Amino acid sequence: MPIKRYGTPAKPGALPFARAVAAGGWLFVSGQVPRDAEGEIVEGNITVQATVALNNLKAAVEAAGYSMRDVVRVSAWLDDPRDFAGFNKVYARYFEAEHAPARVCVQARMMSDIRVEVDCVAYKES
Repeated sequence: MPIKRYGTPAKPGALPFARAVAAGGWLFVSGQVPRDAEGEIVEGNITVQATVALNNLKAAVEAAGYSMRDVVRVSAWLDDPRDFAGFNKVYARYFEAEHAPARVCVQARMMSDIRVEVDCVAYKES
């Protein structure tokens, strides 16, 4: 069973990680943060940053040929636990109740000046 990597670094010396990796029907999407197409952090409250991060997650899932209905697990990290309710409102726009993935959401100190990071695992029959 081949392993396929999506969004690997194009320039020499870039960090060696893929945006997503598929193997045997499984798709593992790296943590997505609120960065725009130029790689700049999008400033804003949890609604703004969660929307950008989840749009980036969705784009990674779809670029690999999967859909959000194929997502079976989501991990979310919030910088401030007071953002939990706001994050949930945005999150609910990306997943249907009948296709809800398992999820964990924890507070974490972020590596950059961001409020949220999300990753996921998806599966579909090959």
